[in-house]
Amino acid sequence: MNSARRCVIIAGSPEADVGFIRAAVRPDDYIICADAGYAAAAQAGITPDCIVGDFDSYRGALPDGCEIIRLCPQKDDTDAMHCVTLALARGFRDFALLAATGGRLDHTLGNLCVLSYLNRRGAKGVILSRRETVWVLGEGVHRFDGRRGETFSVLPFGCDAVTLSYEGAQYPLTRGVLSCDEPVGVSNVFVSDRAAVTIHRGLVVLAVNR
Repeated sequence: MNSARRCVIIAGSPEADVGFIRAAVRPDDYIICADAGYAAAAQAGITPDCIVGDFDSYRGALPDGCEIIRLCPQKDDTDAMHCVTLALARGFRDFALLAATGGRLDHTLGNLCVLSYLNRRGAKGVILSRRETVWVLGEGVHRFDGRRGETFSVLPFGCDAVTLSYEGAQYPLTRGVLSCDEPVGVSNVFVSDRAAVTIHRGLVVLAVNR
């Protein structure tokens, strides 16, 4: 069943880390390339299941035996967003986005919006890179086990402020309020292998740095 299988979307960042992409993809992943993401996949020796795009950033040859979905260049959504909506319609609920940061800032922000879209539909989504792991998280308890010593940052996303608590952090917090115009949630550290971030109200971007 697709709901039990991870969908990996390889986006088109010009700073794509081919070595990291090769290491991050699992044998049983369903792989969708967003436009120029196929160039990074090909360099990594990865054959995608599907390629989606308007092909404004990739104009090379496309592989045989792979599903190709061509989009109109005059569209509202990004190629990565089309990949997500396609995979959701096919039953996938677990997503990892690669080559989704770096390059144009607007594309990076757009990919954070993709994570928010997944979160609001009850699906799991994460942006993975060699430097960081990024989630958009809503209300609830979010556990981060085995991450002692790693730096993390929490910022409100799509809202004026969030109320949250930290357990197992260098700078603990109990029902503290973080405002969108004061980046005080940057550069905390997990000091326990059993840490948690509880979001009582609002939506956040949470990034863990390696």
